[in-house]
Amino acid sequence: MHQIKLFRGYENELAAIEKEVNDWLASSKAKVVQMFGNVAPQSAKSDAGHIMGAERAGGRGFIASDVFLAVLYEK
Repeated sequence: MHQIKLFRGYENELAAIEKEVNDWLASSKAKVVQMFGNVAPQSAKSDAGHIMGAERAGGRGFIASDVFLAVLYEK
């Protein structure tokens, strides 16, 4: 029977997301059927310095994009 595992994070945390996915794959011994994901850019904010992943460039702040990964697998 197919099951699904969802992962989410921010683009500035890609290494951590990759490690989380790889650790889960190794520990679960899941047989992956399909993986798919999305990167969703966030809106610019004039004062985003307090938001995780925000960067200042030319006086504008940008919030790190959301990253989503779905893994369809069998046990």
